Amino acid sequence: MRRGKTLGLAKAAVLTLALCGVAVGTKPASADNLADALIGAYNTSGLLEQNRALLRAADEDVAIAVSALRPIIDWTTRIQQNFTRNRTGALVTDTDNAAFFSGLTFRQLLYDGGASILAKQAAQETVLATRQALIAIEQQVLLRAVSAYLGVLLQEQTVGLRQNNVRVLGEELRASNDRFEVGEVTRTDVALSQSRLANARANLAVAQGGLTSAQAEYVNAVGRAPGQTAGEPRLPPLPASIDSAVALAVRNHPQVLGAQHDVRAAELTVDQQRRNLGPSVQLQADVGVTENYGNSNYNHTASAGVVLSQSIYAGGRLAALVRRAMATRDAAKANLINVQKDVIQGVNDAYVRYQTASASLTASNERVRAARVAFEGIREEATLGARTTLDVLTAEQDLLDAQLAQVQSRIERSLAAYQLLAAQGLLTAEHLGLAVQIYDPTLYYNLVKDAPAVVSKRSKDLDRVMKALGKR
Repeated sequence: MRRGKTLGLAKAAVLTLALCGVAVGTKPASADNLADALIGAYNTSGLLEQNRALLRAADEDVAIAVSALRPIIDWTTRIQQNFTRNRTGALVTDTDNAAFFSGLTFRQLLYDGGASILAKQAAQETVLATRQALIAIEQQVLLRAVSAYLGVLLQEQTVGLRQNNVRVLGEELRASNDRFEVGEVTRTDVALSQSRLANARANLAVAQGGLTSAQAEYVNAVGRAPGQTAGEPRLPPLPASIDSAVALAVRNHPQVLGAQHDVRAAELTVDQQRRNLGPSVQLQADVGVTENYGNSNYNHTASAGVVLSQSIYAGGRLAALVRRAMATRDAAKANLINVQKDVIQGVNDAYVRYQTASASLTASNERVRAARVAFEGIREEATLGARTTLDVLTAEQDLLDAQLAQVQSRIERSLAAYQLLAAQGLLTAEHLGLAVQIYDPTLYYNLVKDAPAVVSKRSKDLDRVMKALGKR
């Protein structure tokens, strides 16, 4: 019996050290941290690239609207065959000739009630709305990277706990066998240890599968496989109260700002369609030459004039365009209200989630402390014969469950903190100070906003930009 107690005390010391040392180890000198994940996501996201291209398309809509205020010059070349039959009294004559025409046509809008200017202003508001949509996508990409990093971290720590559990239960099984040999415990105690060890190995396999899935999500979100993680990130600065968080979100969130620009663009479009009901004035001029095949005859022509046009009846099309623009404006206003409500709810949900996760972590820390004290006491009592093997295994399982809950609470608190950041519209590369080349949406816009001609210097600058983007 003395030999059995000595073996039990030695095994207890090994088990206690193993359990108390969970998740403790030296970190490598260089490891992936959350900033690395965010930088990778920002630099490799196809979704960001897609929406940057959509923003460039919106920039070009401004150039297209500007072009309506510019002169239009067309060169026309035409070859035609003419056949004419004339009858004068009883005399009928046929004329058959071919002609070649080449000339220039010039058109310049002089007045349309301001409709073209309003169209340009509406396009500019759409650009501003699209920029905010790009920021919202950036937040989505970065939040996914945060979730992917924390997911890998959670699964790594879960695997570590499960591996340690397998080691502990392996030691417990060997201790049970030793104590069985000296008659301290029964075969039932050994079978219990074997059962718990088999279950721990199955749980370890599940955890390792979860880690593989988390790593795959990391590759998708960040653009590369994760290295050794550097541990939990520091929490970002958080608002002092839920009211201050809501106030900031309503002023700053990209979805709210984008919806406001959508409303303004829709209002300008309504004014534009109403102006289209009025008259328009154009200056038109043309010059050209017509040569007849088969003879040496030719004509040089030139003309210029001012054309006033006013639509009298267009089948109801113009009035329908006004009503459609008004309905679109009303929808944009309703959407703004809905977006504001959603953003406020999102801030409230994120704030409560963070507070809940923080409280849960506090409780989990206390649970781990109490479970460790209980395990160590029960394990010591078991060596003295006051506790059964089942009591020890149950206490060990309680400690493992507490440690798993603690890990999940820490990860949940970190994720909730970054979700709260995103809910306020602050989860951007610029606000986080990431070491990346921040995409500047004004660079491309400034190159195209004045609708540069193909032969201009600015157009050549655009060619270089497009080549750098890999589009030409």
